[in-house]
Amino acid sequence: MPWYVARTRSQHEIKTSEYLSKMGVEVFCPTIVEVRQWSDRKKKVTVPLFRSYIFVNITEAERSRVFEAPGVVNFLQWLNKPAIAKDAEIEAIRSWLNNDKISDLEVTQFKPGDQVKLKSGKMANQTAVIKEVGDKKLKLILEELGWILTASVHDVV
Repeated sequence: MPWYVARTRSQHEIKTSEYLSKMGVEVFCPTIVEVRQWSDRKKKVTVPLFRSYIFVNITEAERSRVFEAPGVVNFLQWLNKPAIAKDAEIEAIRSWLNNDKISDLEVTQFKPGDQVKLKSGKMANQTAVIKEVGDKKLKLILEELGWILTASVHDVV
């Protein structure tokens, strides 16, 4: 049976996968543990690895059953056909998630005022303060040099 990629409502991935599992559908919702920062504390929370997507292992005839679960929106389409993930891809995700070397994964977002270190380019290893955050670029202040520069997100740590 193929693994279909089902799209879910935002923040319904885990509950929808639990519901489908109770219905007898084989479902895979890969999750990771992130450290979230609030103003007064840090907390570890379990979140889906792929936001708004889960994998269901069903036959073509059973596809309509998935819509009985609350939170399922539709199936991901590829070339006007339902997208299918290969067994090897699912196993690779499971293997990666079960790797003991990966621990305390922390996903953070850049915000104005944060200090970052440039990791490549002519200004490598310089510390800067974020002034503005764009989709793919950051406007940084290099206080020691009195400069303001724009850097790609992948160029900072």
